[in-house]
This record gives sequence, C-alpha cells and structure tokens, in this order.
Amino acid sequence: MTASFLEELDRAILTGTPESRERALWHATDMLMVGRFTDEEVWVFGEIIGKLAAEIELAARAKLAAKLSRIDHAPGKLVNELASDNSIEVAGPILRYSERVDVRTLVSAARTKEQPHLLAIARRRSIAEPVTDVLVTRGNQEVARCVATNEGARFSEAGFLKLIKRSENDSILAENVGARHDIPRHLFQQLIAKASDDTRKKLERERPEMISAVDALVADVTASLHSKFGPASPRYYAAKKAVSFKHRLGELDERSILEYARAQKMEETIVALTMVCSLPSDVVERALFGKSRELLLIVAKAYEFSWETTATLLFLGAPHFTISNHELDDLKGQFARLHVRSAREVLLHYRNRRTMVAASAPR
Repeated sequence: MTASFLEELDRAILTGTPESRERALWHATDMLMVGRFTDEEVWVFGEIIGKLAAEIELAARAKLAAKLSRIDHAPGKLVNELASDNSIEVAGPILRYSERVDVRTLVSAARTKEQPHLLAIARRRSIAEPVTDVLVTRGNQEVARCVATNEGARFSEAGFLKLIKRSENDSILAENVGARHDIPRHLFQQLIAKASDDTRKKLERERPEMISAVDALVADVTASLHSKFGPASPRYYAAKKAVSFKHRLGELDERSILEYARAQKMEETIVALTMVCSLPSDVVERALFGKSRELLLIVAKAYEFSWETTATLLFLGAPHFTISNHELDDLKGQFARLHVRSAREVLLHYRNRRTMVAASAPR
C-alpha cells in the first residue's frame, strides 16, 4: 500500500496542477508524521516531498519546515536542505528543533547565515563542540549569551577561551560563562582574573566551590613544608649555591631541571625552578608537593616545558614517586588542553592574588 501510494504521488508531480500538487504535499507530509515506514520508504517520501516543496511559496515552505522539525524520522536530506534556506522562516524551526539535521549542516549554517539563523542554533536542545566553536566566533552578543546559558551546549577549550575573551567587556556574558558547571577550573580562574569587581563578587556568591579552589591555589604553603625544603634547610642552602653557580654560567635551563628531577634531587629542582621561572620557592614547593597537581601543570605550560619534563616533575612530587597510569593519562590530557597564553594569565592572577593576601595579612 505504501509503495502504491508513493507511486501515485510521483505521478501527481508529473501530471497534477499546482493546487493538486500542494494538496499532495500536505497529504504526504501528514502521512509521514503519523505512519511507520522503513528507512527506504522515508527516503522516497523525502524525494517526493522535496520535489513538491520546490514549487511552493515561502509561507508554505515555512509551514512544511515547522511540521518536519518535530518528526524524529523526517528525511535527512530534505531536513538539511530546509535548514540551509536563506529565509529564517523556513530554516528557523529546523535549526532550533530538528534532531535530524546533521552537524555538518549546522556548522555550515553557523558559518554562512545571518544572526537569526545562529540564534536558532544557539537555542537547540543540544549543540556539539564544532558548532559552538563557530557560534562563539561569529555570533553577536545575543547569540553568545544564549549559547553560554544553554545547558545542552558543549564547548571545546578554544570555545571557552573565546567566550572568556568576549566577556571582558560584557559582564552578563561573564556571569553566564562562570555559572556553567562544565567550565574547567583553570579557565574559571582566567575568567575571574579578567572579570570586573561586581562580576567577581556575584560569581563568588554563585560558585563558592570554584572560588574556594582559586583561593586554595593562592594560599601560602604550610610552614612544615617550607621548613623541610626552604632556605632554613642546610641542604637547600648547599643546593642553592651549586645551582646559582650554574645559573651564572648561563647553563641553567629546562634540561637542567629535567636532569635534577630525574635524579630526585629535590632541593636542586626547587632552586632551579625558582630561578628559571622567577617564582618564590614556597610557590614552587606547593606546585611540586601540593595535593592538587594543577598548579604544576600551569607552571610547566606557562614556561613551555615539554611533557617529558612535566611528567618527571609530577613523579618527583608524587608520594613514593608513583603515579598510576590512569592518573598520568588524565594529567597528560589536562596538560595538552592547556594553552600557553591562558596558563601565563592564570599564573599572573596567582601572583596578584598572592600579593594581595600578603598585603592584607597582619604585621
């Protein structure tokens, strides 16, 4: 019966009047909405409806798009064609609601269409990273804010960085981005570093757990740790003397740090890092031996250390010099996702916060 009906529709396209073709279009669309068909039959429906739709006016095509946008088994080719229409009345329902439109079509529409098209995409129930990458780049302020508040949107690190950059002059966008629970902590720190005082205070109220993590990162290292490896230690004094001599000869670099860490020379490694990275020794100690390894990853990325050097430093600071394969893979992934520029900005924020903490401490 389905095959016979489709053949009859096909004949109507060839021999019917414009009025009969439009009636056939709505009849075929209604059948598709309520019926259950094989993939092959759905494809044939799409071909026939596509031929009929090619000759109808804008209002009718918009009506067709609205109907097809709600059909889970709508013909994919036809859906993608409607999603690519220059008219927002036609493309809008498909771009916003249809689960049948593919990622390639969404990316193409985001790259080439007008802002109303981008806004429709930004309101979808779920949005993949390749699509949001384009939206946060081409979209206007309304699009950027909309996609930032969309819980179904997924962002790459590059996408988050673009949002953070755009939020420098947009406090509402900064709040929207900071409120997302999928924002990586190091990028949240960068957002806080760029945010206005009012925005920072609002995020402190809304995301206290993230703010606590930032404050923990900039807290001073414990006295026991610093007394073990710091300037009061005779071994530290001897290491500083030897490493300083190498530094004066111009021979102290990342390779030296790698060699010290491989030999498990902790004091020499700390001194070398303080000199190469121009960081206080207690900061270096916290990066190496603190429970969170994030600060060490940020330091290593900011100074463009290789993963080999970074991994060796991670092992040096780990309990019993041991890290599981699973944890090491996770750390390597975090390191790869970090950007040099963002790591440097986070480190600058770390230094500024640390200076503020020191200035506000009682004398």
